[in-house]
Amino acid sequence: MQKKSLKFGRYDFASYSAFVMYSMCSLAIPLMIVAMGKSLNFPLDEGGMASGGVLHAARCAFMILSLLGCSFIAAKIGKRYSMGFSILFFGTGILLCALCPEYKYLFPCLILVGLGEGVCEGIATPFIQDMHLDEPERYVNIGHSFWSVGIGCAVIIIGGLLSLGVHWRIILGIIGILTLLSSLGFLLKENPAKRYPEVKEKINFSDILSQTKTIINKKRFWLCCLAMFFGAGAEFGLTFWSAAYIELTFQTSSFVAGLGTGAIAIGMFIGRAYFGYIAKPDNLRYILVCCAGATIPITVTLALLKYCNGTLPVYLIFIVLFLLLFIAGIGISPYWPTTQVYGVQNLPDCDSTLLYVYYSAMGIPGCGFFSWLMGAVGDRFGTTGTIAVVPCCLCIFLSIIFYECWLNKDKN
Repeated sequence: MQKKSLKFGRYDFASYSAFVMYSMCSLAIPLMIVAMGKSLNFPLDEGGMASGGVLHAARCAFMILSLLGCSFIAAKIGKRYSMGFSILFFGTGILLCALCPEYKYLFPCLILVGLGEGVCEGIATPFIQDMHLDEPERYVNIGHSFWSVGIGCAVIIIGGLLSLGVHWRIILGIIGILTLLSSLGFLLKENPAKRYPEVKEKINFSDILSQTKTIINKKRFWLCCLAMFFGAGAEFGLTFWSAAYIELTFQTSSFVAGLGTGAIAIGMFIGRAYFGYIAKPDNLRYILVCCAGATIPITVTLALLKYCNGTLPVYLIFIVLFLLLFIAGIGISPYWPTTQVYGVQNLPDCDSTLLYVYYSAMGIPGCGFFSWLMGAVGDRFGTTGTIAVVPCCLCIFLSIIFYECWLNKDKN
């Protein structure tokens, strides 16, 4: 059967801008943390890494808190306003971070950022799905590809401006202002002929509890949650540590190391856009299994590439390095959006918005846990050990998906 042509409207583009700015805000402070540490008296090279880590931990904690409550928020004010106000929250928080005179003032700003990002994380995917109920697997993957655009923009623009001597406050302030502007796509007055398809029936807290009880009694739900945990860990862990791996292993500049993260981002964008184009309900499991299986040897090779340092010309090592990162970006691209869509489509009697929220609530801890684990392993076994965590993570992800899709006899 021939696929329908893709059709995009105002809220598609608004959601794409939301993904870009959400991604940039998520990476902005980690990319600037060294410069911020020097300005705000927690230098990372003098014992300030723990202080920097606490900032991210506080942000994640409030992100998970708001993520778990975003269904109730969306039920009360609608998904369109939920998206718009969530972007206002984290845009304002990032803008205020640029104005902080001392380290301690970053915490209330990042709490605001975490609360906004949690709602955006939980609502963005069902926001897109509700516009395209006939083919959500295509549009969700395409929407998530713009997260990768944000990563690429953050790495290249922020890294480039910092290397040119632009102060981190100016960069962070510009990102905050651009984020606030992106909220207008959701909050400006609607065209009466092209309204966002809000769910008219407003659910209350008791409804959410009842639907949650139905969800948590499903074995398939927990299997998909496990897949989200490990898949998100592989995706974010590789993205988070790739620049440090390049800089420490190959003794290059932070800007060149950041380009490695950019190679992953380009691969993820192409992968999500392509998988979004070809995705159908009956081929989602094949996409997940094939991508995980193909990415395992790529990431193993990436981990072992350091042993070629000194035996091959430098230019050849970097060509291979960036090529591997690009291919790995394509390979890890479908884990988050496709696993979510697969889990929702195979639990049709459960509330889709709640499922997306709970899957994201499992993915975010996976990002944090494996980022920490890769660092801990790297402290003990070096940068090869850091990257080696990724293929190990993917082996578990592949096993879960294979069991769920082909061996699991209980389809509830």
